[in-house]
Amino acid sequence: MDEDALTRMFAGLRGQERRVRRPPPDGQGGLLLAEGARVVQRCLDAGHHLRALLVSTAYNGPFPSSAVPTLTLDPDGIQRLTGFGALREMLGAFDRPPDPQADHVLPGARRVLVLEGVANPSNVGTIIRSATALGVDATLIGPGSSDPFGRRALRTSMGAALVHPWAISDDPIADCRGHGFAVLALTPSVSAEALPEALAGRSGERVALFLGAEGPGLSPGLLESADARVTIPMAAGVDSLNVAAAAAVACWLLADPASPLVR
Repeated sequence: MDEDALTRMFAGLRGQERRVRRPPPDGQGGLLLAEGARVVQRCLDAGHHLRALLVSTAYNGPFPSSAVPTLTLDPDGIQRLTGFGALREMLGAFDRPPDPQADHVLPGARRVLVLEGVANPSNVGTIIRSATALGVDATLIGPGSSDPFGRRALRTSMGAALVHPWAISDDPIADCRGHGFAVLALTPSVSAEALPEALAGRSGERVALFLGAEGPGLSPGLLESADARVTIPMAAGVDSLNVAAAAAVACWLLADPASPLVR
């Protein structure tokens, strides 16, 4: 691939990122964009095929591969070309695998997170990073939620989305109930059951914990249809946590006591 072809390829990324997950228009996997040398290397370690690299002139570290077509530009040139704004030292364009489906990750899971309308990619990446670190078995990406393989989400997860089992679900309640999960809806409502007590009472059950977007939270329909509404107890005068922070606390509580985590 010559320099003109590389320039056209990376220029074509402008406006093409998937913030909220949707199928690519060609029906194919499209591109997986890995930002930063560490995330690029983690994509390679996970076995994904690297098509090309866009590298900043400010980067003086090792390259993941000398055989990959590479375009080198100064930081301003990268911003003008891609429209991405501030970008870390490199951007790797990988072949994107098909999105996983719920039936691929739920059968062997006991504790899962489910995201409804979590559109902020940084929140999604942070949630998946916490789920991976704290031993949650899987995460379902429900309607209106950001793409875990999007550039910003993958960067924020530090590549955790490459190894954590996640899947797309258009009807996460049906998918969870079909696999025998109790559906818990996380809400800041003071009338909800405290999450630690709710989990203690379901120690032998498979549990799916649903989290909603900043501000609106979970939809009224989901709150009504859940098996229980649960909350994280907080100090007086504090009404809520950022969804990524709430997810981290919830992941710690969800973790199997028999797991190798230090308790």
